[in-house]
Amino acid sequence: MKLMIQIPCYNEADTLEIVLNDLPKRLAGIDEIEYLIINDGSRDATVRVAENWGVHHIVSFNQNKGLARGFMAGLDCCLRNGADIIVNTDADNQYCAEDIQKLIQPILAGEADMVIGARPIDETEHFSYLKKKLQHFGSWAVRKASNTDIPDAPSGFRAMSREAAMHINVINDYTYTLETIVQAGRDKIAVTSVPVHTNPELRPSRLSEGIWPYVKKSIVIILRAYMMYQPLKCFTYLSALPMLAGMAIGIRFLYLISIGQGYGHVQSLILACTLIIVGFLTFMIGLVSDLMAANRRILADTQYHIRRMEYEAYADRRREGTDSLWEPHIISGRDSTVQPHQKERKIYRMC
Repeated sequence: MKLMIQIPCYNEADTLEIVLNDLPKRLAGIDEIEYLIINDGSRDATVRVAENWGVHHIVSFNQNKGLARGFMAGLDCCLRNGADIIVNTDADNQYCAEDIQKLIQPILAGEADMVIGARPIDETEHFSYLKKKLQHFGSWAVRKASNTDIPDAPSGFRAMSREAAMHINVINDYTYTLETIVQAGRDKIAVTSVPVHTNPELRPSRLSEGIWPYVKKSIVIILRAYMMYQPLKCFTYLSALPMLAGMAIGIRFLYLISIGQGYGHVQSLILACTLIIVGFLTFMIGLVSDLMAANRRILADTQYHIRRMEYEAYADRRREGTDSLWEPHIISGRDSTVQPHQKERKIYRMC
């Protein structure tokens, strides 16, 4: 059983070594542990710190691509290198590395394919009162959209099995945390959570310029993800408002006609027809979107099988010692300076 721990990084030279030093070297039920750094266009000494510490794999972007793109690149690297379980943690040392054993236990026991670390939000001192309430509200919204019971949806401390990782797709460029839970819940991937501890804050979060920009972007991500998986229900709700309003106005107009007072109320008839047409067109958009969602599910299933074949073929090449390249646009190299606990280090430079 192989575990890979990935850490997305963007200018994390000051805190990365602290995080790496806390990572476990041995875990119950795990035969092999490897460490992966995703360098998201850092301009400081992040890569040098990772190399000096002796991480096994470094995925490096030439410029900042965003947390979501880095997360997906990390998953791809882990899967290509034969990871059975993938753990994602942050480079700011927010999460307690000792809880990784708790995080992977439901996967080892066959009880879940994705496990989210639930932080003690109300007991976290550096979270303001407003941030705590917004975190709870956001998690509630994700639970409704995903049909899961995850108490801390924005948590980046999570583990997933190889099968779950091959199903994951993130289409936004901002963050993977919310969209992956909605996707997992709607795709019937077994998702659970375990309580984890947090460390004292070393630096403010860099994910957003403030609370409200984060809230606005998160709302868009949740709505987009929900509409991807439940388009007919979403557009039916939207169509009901103008259609019911139009029907109510139309009934009023018919009533006035029946009592001989319809003259002078033609505007009501025009408004009623307009609202009903808008509602009907919205519902038809929902039907078309539902058909597109069905096609998306077919494409996602096809992508899963392609990934499975590709990663199995790559694993065969690794065993044969012929894994010199990922893809034409990705350069793979080996660093001669390795730590005693390593077999080799691979550096992947991505466009």
